[in-house]
Amino acid sequence: MLTKWIKKSAVALTATLLLSQTAQAAAPLVMATKSFTEQHILSAMTVLWLQKKGFEVVPKRNIATTIGRNALLNKQIDMVWEYTGTSLIIFNHISQPMFSQQAYETVKKLDGKLGLVWLNPAPMNNTYAFAMTQERAKKEGITTMSQLVAKVEQVRQSDPDHNWRLGLDLEFAGRSDGLKPLQKTYNLALDRPQIRQMDPGLVYNAIRDEFVDAGLIYTTDGRVKGFNLKVLEDDKHFFPSYNVTPVVRQDVLASHPGLDSALNQLSAQITNEAITELNKRVDIDHQSPEKVARDFLQSKNML
Repeated sequence: MLTKWIKKSAVALTATLLLSQTAQAAAPLVMATKSFTEQHILSAMTVLWLQKKGFEVVPKRNIATTIGRNALLNKQIDMVWEYTGTSLIIFNHISQPMFSQQAYETVKKLDGKLGLVWLNPAPMNNTYAFAMTQERAKKEGITTMSQLVAKVEQVRQSDPDHNWRLGLDLEFAGRSDGLKPLQKTYNLALDRPQIRQMDPGLVYNAIRDEFVDAGLIYTTDGRVKGFNLKVLEDDKHFFPSYNVTPVVRQDVLASHPGLDSALNQLSAQITNEAITELNKRVDIDHQSPEKVARDFLQSKNML
C-alpha cells in the first residue's frame, strides 16, 4: 500500500514538474533592445526568426543600456543584444585594451557568475573609427589612423593656417577613455581650433560636406555607406571591440530548449557588411526596420 502511494506521489510530482516546465517554455520571451537603428533591426530580425522557430517574443524597444542591464539581472526581461565593449567598459569598468576574442571571453566569464549566458558573438564590430570621404582619403593616400595623424602633424607644422579639423561627438571629446588617451596612443597633437565638437549624428554630414577633414564615426552606421566614407584602420588597436551578442538568462535557456541554437544561427549571419547595408536602408533609404529585417532573412532562406 505504501509502495503504491509512493508511486502515485512520484507520478503526480513528475506531472506537476512537467506542467511547470511546459508553462515556463510557453511563456513569451521578453527581449529588450536599445534606441538606435541597428538595435531596431536586430529586434525585428529576432522576433521574425524566433517566431519561425516556434518561440513567442515580446519586444521592448528603446530601452536605455543600464536600464536593460538591470532588468535582465532582475529577471524582468529574458534577453538582450549586447556589445562586448559596453559590458567590458560600462558594466565591468575594465579599460585595458583587449582583442575581440579576449573581450568576449572576459565578459562571458564575468556574466556567467551572474546567471547570464553570452551566446556566439556576431562577426561584426560596431566600434569607433575615424573616417574621411573616399575621394579625400584616396587623394591624400590615407588608409590608417597613423597615416592620418602623420598628415595632421605635417600640416600643423608646415601650414598652420590650414590645419586639419577633426569632428568629434561631445561625449568622446570629454571622456576619460576618449580623446586624451587616443592622442597619447597615436602621439596626436591638436590645437584647440582643430577639434570640432558636435552631435554624433552631425559628424557624418560634416565629413561628407568637408566641414571637417576627418571625423569619429561608428563603423556599422548606415551613413558610412550612404555617404561613401572611407573608414580608417585603427592600426594601433586603440578602440575596444563591440561585437554584438545575444545575452540570455541561464534559467530562460534551460526552460526554452533550442533557443540557444536558434539565436546562434541568427548571430552568425550578422556581418559588418550586412548590418551596415541594413542600417543604410533604414537611415538613408527610409525603409522600416521590419521590412529590411524580413528581406534580409528571406535572402538567407531563413523565412
